[in-house]
Amino acid sequence: MGFSSLLADVAEAGEVTPAQVLIVDDSVVARTSLARMIDATTRFVVAGTVGNARQALEFLEAHPVEIIVLDLEMPGIDGLTALPDLIAAGRGARVLVVSSNAADGAAATVHALALGAADTLEKPGTGFVRRFAEVLEERLGRLVESAPEPVIATGGPPRRTLPVLPPFDIIAIGASTGGIHALSKLLRAIPPDFDVPMLVTQHLPASFMPYFAAQLALLAGKPCEVATERMAIRPGRILVAPGDAHLRCVRAPGGDVLVRLTHEASASGCMPSVDPMFRAVAEVYGARGLGVVLSGMGRDGSIGAQDLVATGGSMLVQDRASSVVWGMPGAVAGGAGATAVLPPDEIGQAIAASRSRR
Repeated sequence: MGFSSLLADVAEAGEVTPAQVLIVDDSVVARTSLARMIDATTRFVVAGTVGNARQALEFLEAHPVEIIVLDLEMPGIDGLTALPDLIAAGRGARVLVVSSNAADGAAATVHALALGAADTLEKPGTGFVRRFAEVLEERLGRLVESAPEPVIATGGPPRRTLPVLPPFDIIAIGASTGGIHALSKLLRAIPPDFDVPMLVTQHLPASFMPYFAAQLALLAGKPCEVATERMAIRPGRILVAPGDAHLRCVRAPGGDVLVRLTHEASASGCMPSVDPMFRAVAEVYGARGLGVVLSGMGRDGSIGAQDLVATGGSMLVQDRASSVVWGMPGAVAGGAGATAVLPPDEIGQAIAASRSRR
């Protein structure tokens, strides 16, 4: 039973158990203000407040929580450095970064998301005003509502055989919440000299995209750019959808495949949306298209995935256990049908293993 399901069940009995929150911030003023805001809600309660990452790790050893509110600038071990250890120690707790460095498009923001933070929120520059308290409660609520169902162990992890993928000429990857961290694991499993082009639609604001593309270039060891209209899709290159347009592709009269950016409303309401990208890949590449759906909230990608599968293309989906949110991958796995459901590193391994068969 997920946490949101637990809330619903308890509510029917007339009681709601608030989600436990740990605040990690070196500022006494910030800790006090954040604690006051959180305790003023009915859905959340402060389980503890600590001033540094080491104290947070000690606290988590004895006190399970649903959410960790984390500052980035702290003495000793900073928040970014501590983030992977806090995620591991939290045993399923979501991390909401609340920091003055967490502005849209900031390097620290994208870095935190890549390391596994579930969401980020910029601290107000002039004090903790009422509007900030409302946004904070909304972000906390989003995290508990999207919590994945826990996986019950049944005697150890099953042994998996990587799928044998049919030949493909393009990889189209869609992701949202938790997707940056998953994408980094996927790319690390693919050799830098792997030459199949990749298209990536990640739900992020437009201001994030240049730094996001730079991060992917470092992770993959190959060129990565924000897509522009009529840009050629070339081997060994990653193209990222801009935050304000859908990433499509069309075949030019000379045979080259070019980027086409469009702005129509999508079924999911997302901009950019994964559906138009998958649909375009199905139209241009058919059975030689490979789709990948990583962690994300909602159902974006499930319609386009049906088109890609219908033309004979393959579809790899991130598994529930490794996803921050199993909305998008779950919708594809349960609808269009997936060639395989795997953790992101194994998706990368399956893609890399296909090189010898191309």
